[in-house]
Amino acid sequence: MIRLFNVYYPTRTIVLLLCEAVIVSGSFLLAMLALLGPLNTSICLSYEYGWLKIASLTILTLLFSYYFDLYEPQRISERWEIYFRLLLVLGFLSFLLSAIIYFFPAVDMANYVLLLGLMFLTLGLLIWRSAYEWVIGQKIFRERVYVLGDGPRAHTIVDMLKARKDAGMEVVGFGSVPVETTDRREQFNKSLKALREQNPGINRVIIALEDRRGQLPLRELLKLRFDGVVIEESGALLERLTGKLYLDGLHPSSFIYSEGFRVRPSQQIARRLVSTLAAAAGLLLFLPFLPFVVLMVRLSSPGPVFFKQTRVGMGGRNFTVYKFRTMRTDAEAKGAKWAQLNDPRATKVGNFMRKVRLDEVPQLWNVLKGDMGFVGPRPERPEFVPELAEKIPYFDLRHMIRPGLTGWAQVRYGYGATLEQAREKLEYDLYYIKHMTLGLDLLIMFETIKTVVRRRGSQ
Repeated sequence: MIRLFNVYYPTRTIVLLLCEAVIVSGSFLLAMLALLGPLNTSICLSYEYGWLKIASLTILTLLFSYYFDLYEPQRISERWEIYFRLLLVLGFLSFLLSAIIYFFPAVDMANYVLLLGLMFLTLGLLIWRSAYEWVIGQKIFRERVYVLGDGPRAHTIVDMLKARKDAGMEVVGFGSVPVETTDRREQFNKSLKALREQNPGINRVIIALEDRRGQLPLRELLKLRFDGVVIEESGALLERLTGKLYLDGLHPSSFIYSEGFRVRPSQQIARRLVSTLAAAAGLLLFLPFLPFVVLMVRLSSPGPVFFKQTRVGMGGRNFTVYKFRTMRTDAEAKGAKWAQLNDPRATKVGNFMRKVRLDEVPQLWNVLKGDMGFVGPRPERPEFVPELAEKIPYFDLRHMIRPGLTGWAQVRYGYGATLEQAREKLEYDLYYIKHMTLGLDLLIMFETIKTVVRRRGSQ
């Protein structure tokens, strides 16, 4: 896997994206050559901003593909869905290009170049995706993996690798655990010894034992390691594949000896500066729309336009967060409650505002004040924090940095309205705190746009 902005992406996904970039640019270049000839193509590329237009078309197509989840195969359940989404991408691209050329004719290329290029692109992408699906399905291109263990963690690994074809791993077996603890190490030794004699052999061993004391077959693992086999802990693999730190099996040593979880002053200053600039820009862009939103809230139900609520921030200190009101004024007459899907307490306008995250805009003021950052764990209400801290281990670690308007858990998971969902959100938050960098913040800001456009994770 390839690490970009402290996030791990399957190598196959990066190759897929790069190849599609070549196909997109190549399709329009081929259309120019077919219609204009080599000499006129060279003139068009050099003197009529041809290269810039092709590069813009390439970026636009890849962005549409990204927003339709074509680089996240785990979100696509059926193979036919890939081709359906590809056609949607090409359809949206065609409509957008038509609109742009209608209002800005100078953007157009020579006659029929865009039309022929789109035809080449449609054919090229459909053929390429079919070839790609066939290639990644071949065993020769898949890493052979043995999972050492037979508990819940081992089964989680096996199920995930079967579902994630983009990971490029094939489980060739996982060790069964005898009932008697004293027999386990011997059983594991026999299993690993047999693996060394296989042809073809294995490429990777995943250690997925719930309890390793006196059970880990160190001798055979060392032999495999010296034979070139990769030995990896299950937690490290799950972290790369899911982008979260699983609380099961997480120990204090995971934080003490980890390379991450370092909050450097210089890093925080840079993040604070970016948050302030982003919040100021957001407020300025929103300013022309403010009167319309105020009017909508006023007409939706009696009560104030803005809603104030106490939240827990950095260091466990309380602060006041601001939102546009989306619920009736008596929504919490019987006490604090988590928001629900299609919450009956919300107004019709409030439901719409929540879907597009419009109610969160006033929190940009909290970012400017320094109560929040633009990116970070979402702040919880003080009514819920004691219970969550008691029932979820390491929950208080969320308070070591400023809470955020958006965050890694928001773009990868969504809203949590139960104890179990809050636990899973914490796993994403811990991953963010471990790998926190300015580059990761910028990536989260970029993915937040997709989350808002696709209306994911809202309540």
